[in-house]
Amino acid sequence: MTRLFPGSSFKTSLFLILQFHFKVLPSFLLLSLVWLSGCSPIYILRAAYEEGKILWRRESIEQVLERHDLDPETQQKFRTVLAVREYGRDKLQLKVGGSYATYSYLDRPVLSYVLMAVPQTDLDPYTWWFLFVGRVPYKGFFSEEEAGLEADRFRGQGYDTTIRSVQAFSTLGWFDDPLLAHLLKFDKVTLAEVLFHELFHNTLFLRGAVDFNESLANFVGNRAAVIFFRDLYGEESPEYLQAVQAWEEELEFSTFINRVATSLRDLFRGDLPKDEKLQLRQEIFSRSQEDWARAVRDRPTHQYRGYSQQEVNNAVIAHYILYLGGLELFESLYQAEGRKLSRLLELIRESVQDSEAPFEAVRGLLRKRGPDDLRVTEG
Repeated sequence: MTRLFPGSSFKTSLFLILQFHFKVLPSFLLLSLVWLSGCSPIYILRAAYEEGKILWRRESIEQVLERHDLDPETQQKFRTVLAVREYGRDKLQLKVGGSYATYSYLDRPVLSYVLMAVPQTDLDPYTWWFLFVGRVPYKGFFSEEEAGLEADRFRGQGYDTTIRSVQAFSTLGWFDDPLLAHLLKFDKVTLAEVLFHELFHNTLFLRGAVDFNESLANFVGNRAAVIFFRDLYGEESPEYLQAVQAWEEELEFSTFINRVATSLRDLFRGDLPKDEKLQLRQEIFSRSQEDWARAVRDRPTHQYRGYSQQEVNNAVIAHYILYLGGLELFESLYQAEGRKLSRLLELIRESVQDSEAPFEAVRGLLRKRGPDDLRVTEG
């Protein structure tokens, strides 16, 4: 889960941030991986050290639940975590393994900081190449100062930048990821969304397709939380109603921000001087914030309400699209498949496994359902 902007929230996976090249490797192999990944030895060793601390501190959640000093709310959240694991494994056929069966803590308030850098007249972000995961549009740092220094360097080269904090991660099944202690500050619904999101990363990960991976995992996290709380507590429960509202808000903002991105891409493709493009993009930014402020004027708790007040640039928009770009597409296919999430995920896994264009593969699935189901064509 990340808290990036006031009133907005995102789930993310730290597997692309820590870049787990250090899985008990001989020194010569570690050095080879450092060279192949384009990372400095210090970066890799620091990543290994930080992940090692997390893994070393793991405790069984079942054992933690036996403590007498746990308050009822914390106990309930721990039991929700175990229930999410079971539901994901048995109902959704996610590759759960030993993930989130244990509990660990950090000795710092934020897990990591992530930098994105995007050209001022383009929405395609700068990418870093890492072994095993391919090109990724962001890079992680273990302090905000380090991220800020790198952001300064990119801004000096004419890029827009944004830095966000990260509070949850997946190692793609390489390790049995623990529940980090600071996630317990979230309510049960948000916690379930985060865990379903990260567990899906264990289940399906396409090399070099971060936008697809993150957008689909975001869809799965939200939709899985809805049906999980429906089955656990019923459709009249506060948890179910909260999960439904969160997903509806996510879809609403996804539709909105995709329209903003389309306007920007149309502008950037035009044959205009850079200065004029920069002036016109600022008009698009301002107009979009005014439109969104009107849209959520009477909804003070909307999770994306903060968009109308935040400082917007291309990196901010690209970040939103990274996580929200394909939500309408996945929701359309979900509806076309009779609202059966496990069946949908099986279809998607089969269709994209060897595809170089996963969004198009999913659109192909939707086209086969007939024109009445084609609610969306953009991913």
